[in-house]
Amino acid sequence: MNIRCCQRNFSSALPPLVPIQLPSPRETHFWYILPDEVKSVALLNRYSELLSPCERENVNRMSGDQLKKRALLARALVRTTIARYQTNCEINPRSLKFRKNIYGKPEVEWHKDDNFSPPPLHFNISHTSSMIACGVTINAPIGIDVEEKQRKLKNDIIAFAQRYFSPYEVKLLTSISDPEVRRQEFIKLWTLKEAYVKALGKGFSAMPFKSFTIQFRTSTLRRFHLQGNSVSEASEVIVELSNDPGNLTNNCLFALLEVAGSHYAAICVENDEIVRGEADTPMKLTVRKTVPFVEDVCVSGTDAVLPLRGIIEQ
Repeated sequence: MNIRCCQRNFSSALPPLVPIQLPSPRETHFWYILPDEVKSVALLNRYSELLSPCERENVNRMSGDQLKKRALLARALVRTTIARYQTNCEINPRSLKFRKNIYGKPEVEWHKDDNFSPPPLHFNISHTSSMIACGVTINAPIGIDVEEKQRKLKNDIIAFAQRYFSPYEVKLLTSISDPEVRRQEFIKLWTLKEAYVKALGKGFSAMPFKSFTIQFRTSTLRRFHLQGNSVSEASEVIVELSNDPGNLTNNCLFALLEVAGSHYAAICVENDEIVRGEADTPMKLTVRKTVPFVEDVCVSGTDAVLPLRGIIEQ
């Protein structure tokens, strides 16, 4: 599958994106697409028109049609998600430019002029072979990770955890006798740690997973409020830093979810300075399933999105 670019008028080639209001300062939007549900070659070709020449070249360098398709959908999801947010001017998803920080985390490179004030928008993307997700916030850096619930590990879980996890996390996993439960809790921990590292804008090499510990604790304080869920069964997630934390911060909010019945998703958002005085106010979370230009469905409050508890040390 070679991605082609047709020279068409943009407005006639694609229907308009449904506009969305920017998230509030205490709100996170989580968008996801299931690649297996996108089967139209015509739609994929339309998505290819949104990519920059460099992005299109990177997609075509991928080996295998499925890898190319997922890479294309990832770039299309980012561009269409950001472009749909209502600002003081209409944004063409093809016109968006991106840059990376020193650790490789992508950011929007807004074109600044007297007639446009770019929003303080932050985003992050994650994907597996069967799900691509994009998280969006205002003012607060965000990191997300998605993993398949049925992900299989080639190595022994405890041996793998001893290599990458903190002693506390290894001890917690070792205490779980059921192999299947241990595997699931390992994936949850990995997902949360990945989201934390990405929220702080640093890569794995700059922030080894062993340098911090993820813990769950019971709490009456709801850190995230999933829109449509009157009661949350999720436990609170906290981060314990190592003795030499450097520039790390534990001032973060976490959400751990089961999405589409098949994936674990972790969201980590830094508490921004503007609303830091509202420490007891939960972060509102809205989850949408999308096929850009075809359908957008809010699945918050449905069985498609469930808040999760983690293993709490007794």
